[in-house]
Amino acid sequence: MKIWVYIIALVAGLSLSVEGAIYGELGKSIGKLESSFYNFFVGTIIIAIVLLFLGKGSLSYTFKAPKWQLTGGLLGIIYLTILVISIPIVGVGLAMISVIVGQMAMSMIIEHNGWLGSRTSKLNKEKLAAVALMAVSLLLIF
Repeated sequence: MKIWVYIIALVAGLSLSVEGAIYGELGKSIGKLESSFYNFFVGTIIIAIVLLFLGKGSLSYTFKAPKWQLTGGLLGIIYLTILVISIPIVGVGLAMISVIVGQMAMSMIIEHNGWLGSRTSKLNKEKLAAVALMAVSLLLIF
């Protein structure tokens, strides 16, 4: 079983909540857009250093890759900037539950249709119930 993958994903989720809280506060100190800029600037420097030592791909392929595959950076900026703006207003819990409900719903649509190169996984009543229950939890937290 690949339990370690679930553990790593859980740690990533924990990290996102901490990151959101930190950047929400930083946004109050230096500005919301400035906080997002800082995140991506520092992240770019760190990943560039890691890439120098551990990179095995082909960064030059970026110019040949299908343009839709390059939209992840834009989506990451939108995601983080929305968190920086919303967390000071609604709190970490409500913001992150909203993110999770959105992620669950969209991931099910993507996998149901096999979009973006994902494996196909048909919708069923259990998956729909899971999203519905998460949406109810969002209402209960609100």
